[in-house]
Amino acid sequence: MSRQQHFLFLSLAAQGHINPTIQLAKQLVRGGARVTFTTTRDGLNRMITLPKMEGLFFEVFLDTLEDNKEGTKPNLLAEIKRMGPSNLAELITSLSNGGHPVTLIIYTFLIPWAATVAHQLQVKSALLAIQSATSFAIYHRFFNSQNGLSDEIKDKIIDQSMISIDFPGLPSFSCNDVATFLLPDDEYHSVSPIFQDHIRVLERDSNPRPLVLINTFDALEQPTLLVQLKTTNIENFDVVTVGPIIPSAFSDGEDLSDKSVGCDLFECDKDYLSWLDKQEHGSVVYVSFGSLAQLKKEEKEEISHGLVNSGRPFLWVIRSLPNDEEDGLKTMVQENGLIVPWCSQIEVLDHKAVGCFVTHCGWNSTLESMVAGVPIVGYPCFSDQPTNAKMIEEVWCNGLRARLNDKGLVEKDELRRCLDVVMGSGEKGEEIRRNALKWRGLALEAVKEGGSSYKNLKLLLD
Repeated sequence: MSRQQHFLFLSLAAQGHINPTIQLAKQLVRGGARVTFTTTRDGLNRMITLPKMEGLFFEVFLDTLEDNKEGTKPNLLAEIKRMGPSNLAELITSLSNGGHPVTLIIYTFLIPWAATVAHQLQVKSALLAIQSATSFAIYHRFFNSQNGLSDEIKDKIIDQSMISIDFPGLPSFSCNDVATFLLPDDEYHSVSPIFQDHIRVLERDSNPRPLVLINTFDALEQPTLLVQLKTTNIENFDVVTVGPIIPSAFSDGEDLSDKSVGCDLFECDKDYLSWLDKQEHGSVVYVSFGSLAQLKKEEKEEISHGLVNSGRPFLWVIRSLPNDEEDGLKTMVQENGLIVPWCSQIEVLDHKAVGCFVTHCGWNSTLESMVAGVPIVGYPCFSDQPTNAKMIEEVWCNGLRARLNDKGLVEKDELRRCLDVVMGSGEKGEEIRRNALKWRGLALEAVKEGGSSYKNLKLLLD
């Protein structure tokens, strides 16, 4: 097709937002579209080695704001909401005056005002939901204007009583299973109204019907939630699956050189790959808690003891260590493992030596583990991670969720128990590994030519 389609992507500069957004942008460029990716000035400056493709361009929608490394702090979000809409409108107008009018704005979570700007300028828009369909359905159940649960649940939590959110074909979701920021006592509860804004904006903007792109695939969630989202639960906007959004080289795509998103916010070397090459097939425990989670000292101590006691080699990503912890922790693990500040996660997961992933269960990490066929030990920290961990253990059955003690800590013996099950020779471990390989096959099938997500992307381009 010709480059008449022009997609404008709007994303915050957080690693979990950037990865699927830019990867989807690259896929649309390969399909023949023109794509402009925009974020804050500081965010763009922190992206390492931006991908270079004909038809892919980068712009700034906010230039005067002092950004932060996390990219999602409430005070930053308030400033972006105050200054972003007018700046975005100016950018869209400038692109149009330059001969490249925007045909669709694709925006991610925490920027609901982008849809309002698009509506005012009579440009179509789509929300790119960078979490699961399950999480999105829970947000809709909380915040829809017809029968939302947010006020009711708030009252129940104050009364210390349990809540239950139910969908056909799924186990009930309690307070321990929903996104943490939905709960009034969570430190990030201030972002909860933003997710309410997302739902209400989609409800209001009914002409044309709003579009929600979800980074998932039909086989993973269609038997329950996608049927629910597309029919009875959400009737006033369209839900389309476009995932798993991963580099082409790992999805049997045409571009085998596409092995990373190309814009990590943290630098790393590749020495860990040569270390992995020396390990036995399926023997390594890969441990990473993403770009935002900050583990407490006692959590790192329990994890390190659990890993060492398991007797298995491990690769552990820790972005930063205080000076008083670094020497002791590295000395403890040096015989069994390797600690690195960052890595190319999907390359690590795809390595033949990796046999298990101890993860915070962020949605990108969950999907990347599925694509690699690697079983999971879930160690959720915040946001949507408890929801993903529940689905991993109880629905998809490709891993276990580590249990907390009465102090909210995963003890070393619990971590070792999970590793022994997932990587051991018992019946439960074999079942988990079979399911992990099953989901790998279904994930790759979805993005191959003729697959459900492949077809949906083609429709989006056409």
